[in-house]
Amino acid sequence: MQGTLWGIQAAASKFKERKQKGKIINASSIAGHEGFALLGIYSATKFSVRALTQAAAKELAAFGITVNAYCPGVVGTDMWVEIDKRMSEETGAPLGATYDKYVSGIALGRAETPDDVAAFVSYLAGPDSDYMTGQAPLIDGGLVFR
Repeated sequence: MQGTLWGIQAAASKFKERKQKGKIINASSIAGHEGFALLGIYSATKFSVRALTQAAAKELAAFGITVNAYCPGVVGTDMWVEIDKRMSEETGAPLGATYDKYVSGIALGRAETPDDVAAFVSYLAGPDSDYMTGQAPLIDGGLVFR
């Protein structure tokens, strides 16, 4: 959480120093939109990223700096291998069961890839998102709906 705050502060400082517009993009999660059992602290920190994103967007808009976050879901990476392992230890579920449970709930029928996330972050960094600030959209293939 502190890293997100410090990142916002450092980026905003440089944009202001250079008197240039800019984009700050924070990493949140579906857990920033919905608290998940056994992931309370993780969910709380991701909710906090959303709050900081909104507050910073309001504070920095006058300087032409937009602040947004992205909220991925189940990305098929080593992070989910670890989550699945820990959930297995905590709940007694077989290895792979937690991952399979969440992937089976994705409307698009598959886990997210790092490229899916990168494409959305590219949108946030590019000119097509110039009129967007203070937002934290879900990019999860249809797992959490708001």
